[in-house]
Amino acid sequence: MSTGPKRLNQPLRIIEAIRGSLRYKLLVLVLFPILLIMPIALGLAIYWGSQFSYEQLFIKVNTDLSVAEDNFHRLQEDYLNTLGRLAESYAFYTALESKSGLVVNAQLSELQQSAGFSYLHLLGVDGKRLFLSYGEAEKRGHPSPSLLVALQGYPRVEIEIFSAEALDEQSPGLAKQVELPLIDTPRARPTVQRIEGRGMMIRALYPVKNSRGQVVAVLDGGVLLNANFKFVDTIRDLVYGPGSLPKGSIGTVTVFLNDVRITTNVPRTPNQRALGTRVSDEVRTQVLDDGEKWIDRAFVVNDWYISAYQPIIDVNGERVGMLYAGFLESPSRNALWQALGVLILLFLALMLFSSILSISGAKSIFKPLEMMMAVVRATREGYTKRIGKISSMDEIGVLANEFDLLLDLLQERNLQVQQWADQLEEKVDERTAELKLKNQKLVTTIQILRETRAQLIAAEKLAALGELTAGVAHEINNPTAVMLGNLDLLVEELGDNATPVKGEIDLIIEQIFRIKDIINNLLQYARPDEITETPSVIDVNEVVQHTLALVRYLRKQKQFEIRIDLNASRPVKINPHELQQVLVNLFVNAVHALDSSAGIISLSTDDWDEKGVVIRIEDNGMGIEEEQIEMIFNPFHTSKRVGEGTGLGLSVSYGLIKKYGGDITVRSDRGQGSLFSVWILQEPDLMEEETALMEQFQPTEQTPDAASSSVGQSKQSA
Repeated sequence: MSTGPKRLNQPLRIIEAIRGSLRYKLLVLVLFPILLIMPIALGLAIYWGSQFSYEQLFIKVNTDLSVAEDNFHRLQEDYLNTLGRLAESYAFYTALESKSGLVVNAQLSELQQSAGFSYLHLLGVDGKRLFLSYGEAEKRGHPSPSLLVALQGYPRVEIEIFSAEALDEQSPGLAKQVELPLIDTPRARPTVQRIEGRGMMIRALYPVKNSRGQVVAVLDGGVLLNANFKFVDTIRDLVYGPGSLPKGSIGTVTVFLNDVRITTNVPRTPNQRALGTRVSDEVRTQVLDDGEKWIDRAFVVNDWYISAYQPIIDVNGERVGMLYAGFLESPSRNALWQALGVLILLFLALMLFSSILSISGAKSIFKPLEMMMAVVRATREGYTKRIGKISSMDEIGVLANEFDLLLDLLQERNLQVQQWADQLEEKVDERTAELKLKNQKLVTTIQILRETRAQLIAAEKLAALGELTAGVAHEINNPTAVMLGNLDLLVEELGDNATPVKGEIDLIIEQIFRIKDIINNLLQYARPDEITETPSVIDVNEVVQHTLALVRYLRKQKQFEIRIDLNASRPVKINPHELQQVLVNLFVNAVHALDSSAGIISLSTDDWDEKGVVIRIEDNGMGIEEEQIEMIFNPFHTSKRVGEGTGLGLSVSYGLIKKYGGDITVRSDRGQGSLFSVWILQEPDLMEEETALMEQFQPTEQTPDAASSSVGQSKQSA
């Protein structure tokens, strides 16, 4: 059956319903401007607000680029002025007049170090370097228009591009320093080049004149911009100072050689700058090919930035790179959408309020009429029906009130019932709140009881450990003293005959003293106020080698491979016997964690930033359960079977390292092995024993700031 005619008649029915009902007429008249005009106004406001906000962002980034450009040129002038101060100094002029090459070269070297020049030479009027070392081949300054201008007596500072050969001519090793592998970057122009080996140089040339104003030499100084983070960070700090960006945003500045980022503070990863990445082909075409600025939003490395680019012109007037300034878009965009969201909510609230108010106003007109019609129909059909209280004071309201005075009494009784219901609900809410409060107090009390119980258990364990340690120390120290006395007597009796076994005797004596140190350390752990150790400056690599000599016997029990990689170069201050005890404990645990075959234990040392050293012991054994990691440093905690371990090894080791301000961290995957890292400060930050003991129950799984510590490349197997 066709529904076409019904659909065509639907609008006609709506129109007829509006014409035949006072309710619908009033609603259409009231809601039409609210539901149609206000959404249009809201849409226009959102569009204008977003456009205006981004225009302001583009204006800001353009200003930021101008400030960055000014500082870019100002820093170049600073380098030129630095050369000028040297050229016009009396000491330099006197040394040059007397042709004292050693003094001149010393002044040049000192200025190069203090001012940050990548190279600094003194050229003669023929462009050749002066005061070369005896036997050194003749060298000339890098040819450029700036050099010709300087030889005529005019200081110049310009951007110049040096090839790899030109870099090594100025200073051996510069070419290797600037080699930068190119990283594949989405949307970049395709290229077959894999490495950028050229250098972008700020080259400052200052003429040195004699008393007659004649040019007798030229100071030639170059500052390499490749990987010059100090240069680009200085500009960034000047452009994006505190309070210049929304919270959460970061400002960045980049110098490009052609389309490659050679120095930048744009992050590629949280701890790595985006060196070697390239700009998009769209930006390169507009800036490098067409020589125009780029002011727009752009996807930079891994996020959207409000970006501004402009070309860098070299001494020959060619576009050789780009200067970039920009900041993260997301904080500004989030702030914009947050403001628009508030605006939308305000509009919706206003529309809702207006609609409710309008409907309520219209309802006050048509409701009394409809109710009177309903009462008339009910009365006609024999039912009892009343209107109720009408608040309107117009003619219709007065008519309705007079029409139904009998409903006043019913309304009053309904109000009383409602009040009683409200009072009952308030009472229920009060009782519920009291019950919740009591439940919360009960939970808090239970938690306090659990914590107190755990503290009592730990205290009881430590008390028992103190008693046990005191007894063990007494029982072991006496035999070791007898052993040492007899060994001294044995050596004295044997005389020269003891020479073939002198190494074994020394090892026995060393291990007896190590037994005494272990007992003292255990006693210190249980009763820290009875023993005080004095740290000394040691080489951790030697301690590791000595430790390996002590644990050779373990390879008789289980076959495994030991890999050593000792790269630490910084001495640290710590008790060597305590450190050896820690390493032995960790090594033994690593051996116990290995499978029956194909076991590998890696020992490595590295420098830990400027703080100290880190020793890593890694195995490919069974690993540690995730829920056990937080408890492995607690006293008496062990995953071994009864009789195979006391649960004190890791706890004692952790306490020994913590005492010097260091840390022991662990990373483990079940079935993949474990990595224990011992972090040792170069100068110990000795803490109170009670503090170290308390931290022993809450060891951290987070590795200290060792992201920048070097990792050795050479490996050796034992």
